[in-house]
Amino acid sequence: MGKNDLEETIFKTNMDAVKEIAYQLRLRNIGGIIIIDFIDMEEEEHREKLFNAFKEAVKKDKSRINILKLSEFGLVQMTRKRSCENLSQVMCEPCHYCAGEGILKSRRTICHEIFRKVSRKAHRYDNTQITVVVHPRVGDMLLKEEGAVTTELELEIGKRLVIVPSKKLHIEKYEIIWDENQGT
Repeated sequence: MGKNDLEETIFKTNMDAVKEIAYQLRLRNIGGIIIIDFIDMEEEEHREKLFNAFKEAVKKDKSRINILKLSEFGLVQMTRKRSCENLSQVMCEPCHYCAGEGILKSRRTICHEIFRKVSRKAHRYDNTQITVVVHPRVGDMLLKEEGAVTTELELEIGKRLVIVPSKKLHIEKYEIIWDENQGT
């Protein structure tokens, strides 16, 4: 962009970014402490112009904003008070599977969770088998990839583990039936 040197290119790039950043802050209704990392500029005059342009660009924003001066490293620290729910909060609801976390436990994690629970509680029951009802993908892992651990656990507790796949269960959910009268 700059016709003569790199410093001019960096300055113009940062100036273009100022408008977009201010727009995105408003559009996404981003709030809290915000750090903006502009490309480092050598000239103090350019840093001052960039800071003033940013202050001017956020004037359109109705939210309360506090901006600190541009650091030598090209960082601007600011706070912005969120005015209302952001766009995703208005248009979406939390996932009932992951409780809004956006991630699921891995199948291996679920298997080891089951192993720990069975290992801790198996001695409380006199039966010879424990039934574990799980999602088919978790059941597959318990029998194949984690088959050696499953077998080792059976030897440790002196009971047979019966793995029952159920498509009705969410992948993170399982039921351990300790004896004919009780399940968890």
